[in-house]
Amino acid sequence: MNQTTEQVAQLQKLLEVKMVEVEIEKTATGKLIAQVEIESADAQKEQDAANIQAAATNEVANAAQETKASANKELEAAIPAMKAAEDAVACLDVKAIQELKSLANPPPDCVVVTKAVLILKGEKKNHGWPQAQKMMNNPKSFLESVQKYDGDNIAEWILKDLEPILSSESFTFENMQKKSSAAANLCKWVINIVIYNTIFKKVKPLMESAEAAEKLANEKLAELAIVMEKVRVIVEKVDGLKAQLDAAVAKKKAVEDDANALALNLSLANRLVTGLADENVRWTRNVKQFQTEKMTMIGNALVSAAFVSYIGPFNSLFRKDLWSTQWINDIIAKSIPFTEGIDPLEVLSTDAQQAIWKTQGLPADRVSLENAAIVSSCARYPLLIDPQLQGIKWIKGKEGSDMMIITLQQDKWQKRVEHALSNGMVLMIESIGEHIDPLLDPLLSRQFVKKGKNFTVKIGSEDIEMMSNFKLYLQTKLINPHYKPETAAQCTIINFIVTESGLEDQLLAMVVRVEKPDLEQTKEELVNKQNQFITTLAQLESDLLKNLSDADPNTILTNISLIESLEVTKATSTEIQRQQVEAK
Repeated sequence: MNQTTEQVAQLQKLLEVKMVEVEIEKTATGKLIAQVEIESADAQKEQDAANIQAAATNEVANAAQETKASANKELEAAIPAMKAAEDAVACLDVKAIQELKSLANPPPDCVVVTKAVLILKGEKKNHGWPQAQKMMNNPKSFLESVQKYDGDNIAEWILKDLEPILSSESFTFENMQKKSSAAANLCKWVINIVIYNTIFKKVKPLMESAEAAEKLANEKLAELAIVMEKVRVIVEKVDGLKAQLDAAVAKKKAVEDDANALALNLSLANRLVTGLADENVRWTRNVKQFQTEKMTMIGNALVSAAFVSYIGPFNSLFRKDLWSTQWINDIIAKSIPFTEGIDPLEVLSTDAQQAIWKTQGLPADRVSLENAAIVSSCARYPLLIDPQLQGIKWIKGKEGSDMMIITLQQDKWQKRVEHALSNGMVLMIESIGEHIDPLLDPLLSRQFVKKGKNFTVKIGSEDIEMMSNFKLYLQTKLINPHYKPETAAQCTIINFIVTESGLEDQLLAMVVRVEKPDLEQTKEELVNKQNQFITTLAQLESDLLKNLSDADPNTILTNISLIESLEVTKATSTEIQRQQVEAK
């Protein structure tokens, strides 16, 4: 208890320190929460603005993509013409051009083809064959100029001058193929380059619009990237603060958990100390008493042992004089330490044991209690002088219905004794006379022989194995029997003859039972209840001590089940004590 009280004081100091830490962590966490809220609000504003800008930018980018897709779709129609023109040029070579140029009098259709080529090259007036030959003077250079011709940008006057030529039915690849392969391929190139240019000029505004839209979209995306980077930095900062906040909250929770655990331990410790406060007073008193009894137990044990061994056959007056006068004076004379005012009955039994005996049917007078104490403590088998059957009534209540009861006058009693021995039963031999059958001498003298792990005893001519839990009681109805000294040595003789006070109580109970049966019933109920109260209190105290002794001293302050059990025990004890007062 002293150690527990010290631990409670230490816990109180630790809790005070821990509560200061809790307040510090709460303040720091509160400041961090406020900062996170402000930064989060700023980040949210920036994020909202960025989201609006992103939506607008995405809209512009989508529009640009749609315009570009439309232009590309229109442009796809010009691709085959451009491809055909490229293929026609690819079919030309220096030799073919040389052959065409060397013609002195070329076919008219070939002259028309060279005229169309001259127009495409920007010649407005001189479209004759000599000019054409001059154009093809360097075949290689001529082919390169045709391959690199800018089909995207053809002047309108060129297209207008070419209309009559292109509309002529004879201006076809097939027709020209009959005249000259070079003229045929140049014809094919002229036709397809014009077709390509026509489509391209139609698509060009769309392409310019798409380029402008794409440029605007790229600008917007660049602006958005700057904004998103700013948002990212802010969000990263907020996330860092949130991580700090999470760590601070976790730390605060850990400190609070420690404080709560300390508070719980302190509460449990206070409950333990409070619950054991009354017991502590009694235990302290008992410790002092036990310290004294270390010396006085010698005399106390001597008186009690003599009481059990020798005092049983005598009446109450002789008993009182024998132990309280003669034995005590002899102990004093021999300077043997003993407890002043010793009572052998208190040494041999407790109030709880006496209450149990009363509940089992034992009369409540002093002599009956002494007899029960002797029966419960003696090593020799008890022989009850019991003419009024008070003793056997109590033994039946004590041992229950499993007890075997026989007499030495009935048939085959020896077999029943052997059966009780070998099965570890409780045996009552009642109504014996002054002379006990010699067959029982080995049993009464406890002449046991150990064989292996068990003991045997000779009954008649046979060795009977006996169980360790075998019990034997003997009872006589004779009022003043005279037994041989051998019998007195073999058995503990106990005088259960009713005393004057006991007889008065019984007669009074009989009268009341007749005159006022309800009053007698109430009395019996109260007596039984009081005995039960004493027994229950003793059991509760025993259980409490056992639980405390079994508990780990290092964890006793956190042993919730033990403390709750203690509180239940304490509450039950208090309620029983209250009912005891009411019952009195």
